[in-house]
Amino acid sequence: MLLSLLLLLLLSLVGSLALEDLERKALVFPEASNTAHARLNITTQQPLTSFTLCLRYLTEIKGFQTLFSYASKRTDNEIALYKSNNGYQLNIEGLTHVEFKVPDILTSNSIGEHVCVSWESATGLAELWVNGRPLVRKSLQKGHSVSAEGSVVIGQDQDNVGGGFDINQSFVGKVTDVYMWGRVLCPDEVVLAFHNYLLPGYLINWRSLSYSIRGYALVKPALLSAHRAG
Repeated sequence: MLLSLLLLLLLSLVGSLALEDLERKALVFPEASNTAHARLNITTQQPLTSFTLCLRYLTEIKGFQTLFSYASKRTDNEIALYKSNNGYQLNIEGLTHVEFKVPDILTSNSIGEHVCVSWESATGLAELWVNGRPLVRKSLQKGHSVSAEGSVVIGQDQDNVGGGFDINQSFVGKVTDVYMWGRVLCPDEVVLAFHNYLLPGYLINWRSLSYSIRGYALVKPALLSAHRAG
């Protein structure tokens, strides 16, 4: 009996780590909580000196919400992307952050928003694109590197690795098309990402993803407006 239980546990663990294609699917967070989240399994063997993160989301909440959280043993906010009242906030290494104000003309909450954010250590430049359009570049943590082997969470803000969640920072809505690269995408590539074309060199690939879900969060068919998939 014990052997059978151990085999079932092993099979469930293997299944939870299997790669899954989530194209045309979304992570759904129906209500605010301090438990519901998705953890994306990402392996970064070396510190990051540049990256680009893209995702698409839909929400009715106007206030502060966490879109993406990458925490390490060194600091909780190695990379954190938040939706704020007037735009977005990007944190690199703890509380150090920049804010991007988004003109109303770039937003369309009826069908969701596509956001890409990039950063490079060499220049310290942080860039944010909304629905394929760039905002003003900002300076953030020049010369810094992002720790490897961190924990990636969607739907909550990590105050420690894999936990320390606050209901007031949780995400309510739908998230889809989450991709990350260990480099800064050029403008043409950001536009391709907006239209959901495949690009090389993923650290996180929504179409080949290992993840686990905790709390009241679900994977459902995406209801956001479809863009052409590459």
